[in-house]
Parts: sequence; C-alpha cells; structure tokens
Amino acid sequence: MTAERTRRRRSGGGAARRAERSALRVEAARYIARNIPDFDILTEEALEIIEANAETVLEEIGVEFPENPAALALWREAGAEVEGTRVRIPRGLARKLCASAPSRFTQHARNPERNVEIGGRNLVLAPVYGPPFVRDLDGTRRYATIEDFRNFVRLGQMSKWLHHSGGTLCEPTDVPVNKRHLEMLLAHMTLSDKPFMGSVTAPENARDSVAMAKILFGEAFVESHVVMTSLVNINSPLTFDATMMGALEVHARAGQACIVSPFIVGGAMAPVSVAGTLTQVLAEVMAGVAYAQLIRPGAPVIFGTFVTSIDMNSGAPTFGTPEAAQITLGAGQLARRLGLPYRSGGAFTGSKLADAQAGYESANSLNVALMAGVNFMLHAAGWLEGGLVASLEKFVLDADQLGVLHRLAGGVDLGENGQGMAAIREVGPGGHYLGCAHTQANFREAFWRSEVLDYKPFETWEEEGARDSRALAGERARALLAAWEAPALDPARREALEDYVARRKAEMPDVFG
Repeated sequence: MTAERTRRRRSGGGAARRAERSALRVEAARYIARNIPDFDILTEEALEIIEANAETVLEEIGVEFPENPAALALWREAGAEVEGTRVRIPRGLARKLCASAPSRFTQHARNPERNVEIGGRNLVLAPVYGPPFVRDLDGTRRYATIEDFRNFVRLGQMSKWLHHSGGTLCEPTDVPVNKRHLEMLLAHMTLSDKPFMGSVTAPENARDSVAMAKILFGEAFVESHVVMTSLVNINSPLTFDATMMGALEVHARAGQACIVSPFIVGGAMAPVSVAGTLTQVLAEVMAGVAYAQLIRPGAPVIFGTFVTSIDMNSGAPTFGTPEAAQITLGAGQLARRLGLPYRSGGAFTGSKLADAQAGYESANSLNVALMAGVNFMLHAAGWLEGGLVASLEKFVLDADQLGVLHRLAGGVDLGENGQGMAAIREVGPGGHYLGCAHTQANFREAFWRSEVLDYKPFETWEEEGARDSRALAGERARALLAAWEAPALDPARREALEDYVARRKAEMPDVFG
C-alpha cells in the first residue's frame, strides 16, 4: 500500500469519526441517582441551634396569612394562636405536621419512560423558570413571546441531560396575562413528553392545570398519581400571600406536588448572616409544608430554597457566591432532617451574556447543588441576568454541562473493569494505552463528551471561523430545533386539550398588565 493511499485511508477514518461525533443524537438520560456522599457543612450543634431558632420564630414572631380566612381557621383548629392575620405556631407543631409529607414520590410523565422519582438520593434537573425577557439566537434582548416559550419546550425535549420540561420557561408577553397559563400548559403537554409543572399565578390557574392534567392522563390516574410539581414561593420574610397559598391549596387537594420555597435575597428579605438566613428559611418552609398537610395530610411537598445575596454597592442580586453556597449546603442538611425532598441550585448568573462570568457563576452553583443533596433543581439551564432573561444559547451550554453532574454523581467505578489492572498488565513499563484492549473496549464511554464545546486543534478551529462557545451553542440550538419532532400523543387527547384551552380563553376578556 502506498504512503498516499495510507494517508487517504487514515484521513477517511478520521473524517468518519468526526462525522460520527458531530452527528445530532437525541437521547434522554434517566434522572440522576447519586453514588456520592452529600457535603455536610453544619455540625450537629449548629443544626440544633438553627432548628431551635426557627421554632422560636414560629412561636414568638409568627407568620402572616393575609386575606385568607380559611387558612386562619385551619391554623386555629390545629392549635396555633391566631391574632388578626398573624399565626403563631406552638413549638413542635409545624414539625409534627410536616411528618405526614412523603420523603419521596414519583412524578409521572405522559411517556412512562420519562417518569422521575423525587427524593432520596435522586436528582431531577429542570430548566429556567420565570424570565420576562429572552436573548434570541440573533443576540437580541427582548420581551418573550409564546413562540419563544415553545422553542424552549422543544429544546428541553431534545436535551439529553434535562429530565423535566419545567414550568414558566419565559413569560409569553404577547398572550394576555390571564390566558398565558393555558398556552404554556398546552405547549408542555403537546410539544414534550417529559414531566412538567403546573400554574400557580392564581388559584383558578391552578384549577385549569389540574383539569388539563386530567384530560391528558385521565381523571382516575390524576386522582391517585402525581403528574405535576409546582413552585409556590413564600413572600419572604414570613408572609404567605393568598394568591400563592390559594394555588397551593388547589394542588395539594388534588394530590399534586408543590415546592414550598422562600424567595430570599440576603440582606433584603433575610438577615445578612448565613445562620440567620437558614433560620428564616427553615421557619418559612416548615410553616408552608405544615399548611399543605393541613389541607391534605400526605400531600407531596418539596423543601425549597432560592437564596442569593445582594451587592451592597448596586443593590443587584449576586450569584455563585460562597455565602449562597453555604446556605444551599446547610438547607440540604435541614431538609434531610425533616425527611423532605430538597429543591435548590441551578445554573445561576448575574451576567448579561453567556460569557466567562456566566460560566464561573453557573459552574459554582451547579456543583454546590450536587454536593448539597438537591433532589429537584430548577433553573438548571437557560438562566441569564439574574433570572430576568432566558437565553437559548445559555440553555444549550447549561444543558450540555449537566452531563458533568451525571458523571460526577455516578462515583468511581471499582469493579474489575474500573480497576483497569488488565490494561496495566498489557501495557507494562514504557508503553502507551491508546491501542490496548481495555482502551478499545471502553473509549466510547470512558470520558464524558461535550456536545458543544470545542477541543479541536487551533488550525481547525480557525479554519471553521474561530467560533466562541456562544456561537457554537447557537449553532447547536438551531440544529436541535430543526430536528425536533412532536412526541406521539393520542389525537383525541390533543383535540380535547385544545378544545379546553379555546373554551377557557373564550370565557375571559383579555387582560394585559
């Protein structure tokens, strides 16, 4: 064989391998089952101090339940002291009520292969939630539309490492405020077959969520299974507003899961100290979870916390900071002692672009959440600008990096293959491992591979346009959206969902603002 033919053969093989690596593959990874320990930052003494202080907050300071006389009546009947709208909860009562909440539960997807188990040693990853703005693939920052929302649902469906379709991926401002939830729910139910979140922006929107879920899954199935996990934020400090509590009441009565989550910017909605913030978080979560159990004992609830600090110069929230990490880690310990699934973490950043700041801050937040024992991670992909912006490029970059969490959570393989002794014997002193049997048998799966980042030689990278990570992410986002296909759905159920949305929209005048 001539040298030229040899070069052609090698080049052809290399080209084939490069083509294989660049070919679009759509897979769905199972939710993470951790095989690594949690990182406990607080000592037993510290935990007992925080728990005692939280009980003191509930007993002596109390929490507010404004404009909700039914909630006040329930608390009074349970043994709390009610004065006006202030509820003071005797020491130990909230913790006792929390005990009826399950430590883990399964959220069912319309595709049973996509079911997720929330709690225990598991980690479920869900995308960004709530931004009013988007940064599109042309680099424009603008108000979000319903088509933007649908594209984020499609990207979530196509993303291997995301287990959950999420909830309000962005606010579709071209749809009336009072009708947005219907279009968003319809998108989740028809454009993806992964689990999704219900609406909490009004009690009637929560009722629509339950009604549409019954169309999708069947009424009997919804009555006995969890098919939605919804985010109920506490109006920190220590206030449980009637809108969010009304949504919680609807979902809890229907047996659907709620994340009870204080929304805290340290220094604004909670003390500037880590221990003080953890005390307030625990008090608020216990009161919220206990209330869900007053509504329906055994209702599935997740211990949530969203915590960031404030920049004392500008007043803006900051992300990826050591204090936020300490709170995330500490809250995980408190959640485990309560026996509840834990929600926290995400690919948080205050950056305006998917740049180095975004990468550093998001990596810090993601890895801390993994170590903290988080069971449900919202905002795992797409978050920019402190949550004001959902970015398609950032979504793709984050979703790619979630594969790192999967690999880290798997721990170290110490089986016969993992030990690699056969390879060490085969190669011996002075050799190399590239061609040995162990490498040939394992090279495809031995190392995590990015679907976005560039590892090519400089010359190749330059010839291909010297693209940075944002450009590469934009290219992959376009490819994923072009390749998306609607997952199979029974036509009768689709038609019934569309009819429900059309009827409900016709019943209401448009409300903007």
